This record gives sequence, structure tokens and C-alpha cells, in this order.
Amino acid sequence: MNLNRALAYWLMIITAESVTGTLRRLFLLPAVGALRAHQAGVAAGCVIIFTGAWLLAGRSGFFSRSGLLLTGALWVVLTTLFEFGLGMLVGYSRERMIADYDLSQGGLMGLGLLFMLLAPLLAARIRGRC
Repeated sequence: MNLNRALAYWLMIITAESVTGTLRRLFLLPAVGALRAHQAGVAAGCVIIFTGAWLLAGRSGFFSRSGLLLTGALWVVLTTLFEFGLGMLVGYSRERMIADYDLSQGGLMGLGLLFMLLAPLLAARIRGRC
């Protein structure tokens, strides 16, 4: 795994996710409510994640299974830290943030993170790189 490249692609992903999150809060949230807006955000996030993973898979040096899974794991850890750090910064309660991961409450973030973990491997396989 090329750590610098993995970090660069994560920064691209988290920036795109932040932009779509802002747009979601401004336009989608008032129209469909918090739960549906969050669920749509996870779906959009998966598209963004896969796009980043697809671009990454086009580069050399990432094509061992373990390297791809390590990249996905790094992205998951960084994203979780980013999400909870940002949530605390804007004043969300711990319960509010954890609800986004609770399937019984409609939270899909856990599934989004699972997808993030596997996205580099999936993209490389689709591109025939591993």
C-alpha cells in the first residue's frame, strides 16, 4: 500500500462527501426529512467512494489483496474519526451520531463503512488488477 496515495484519495473522497453533505442539508433535508436525507447521503457516498476506489485502481502499486484491504481499512478509520470529530465540533450528541450507524433506526452509515472497506478491492477486481 502506498500510504501517501491512499491518503490523497481519501482526501478527495472526504472532500466530495463534505460537498454533497452540505448540498444534502441545504436542499434534500427540508424536502424529505432527516432520515431519508441521511439514507440518500449514504447512497451518494457509496458512489463517491467507488469513484475514488476506481480511480485508485487505475494506478499502479495497489494490487495485492492485503494492500487493497489495508487501504479500505485506513479509509474507514479516517472517515470514522472525521465524522465523529466533525459531529462533536458542531455539537451533535453521541446518541445522535451513533444513531446514524443503527440499522434498527434506519441508519446506514455502518453499511457505508463496510462498502468503503471493500471498495478498493472491488474496484481493482472489476478493473482486472487483482
